[in-house]
Amino acid sequence: MQKLICEIDQRELVKGIKGRYFHTDSTTIGFVDIEKGAILPAHSHMHEQTTQVTEGKLEMTIDGITQILEPGTILLIPSNAVHSAVALTDCKVTDIFCPVREDYK
Repeated sequence: MQKLICEIDQRELVKGIKGRYFHTDSTTIGFVDIEKGAILPAHSHMHEQTTQVTEGKLEMTIDGITQILEPGTILLIPSNAVHSAVALTDCKVTDIFCPVREDYK
């Protein structure tokens, strides 16, 4: 039986960034709450990632290119691309990773 999102434990990735992660056979879906001013340090991973902002404004830099993401914006973070983010407001974001993020299980 699948869990409801409210039943999934929330984990803090870094100060001010907390997510709930749901795993399928091939993907990990993250429902992420980000506090205004929170910083996601520059990093990369082998997973292809899509990020969609559902609430708020998020400044994201991918391979040196900075964009402001707002509700309805969706973007692709290619495998191994260096990326970082700063929350300009409180945000809600949905991240999808392929393949599964074993480190988020």
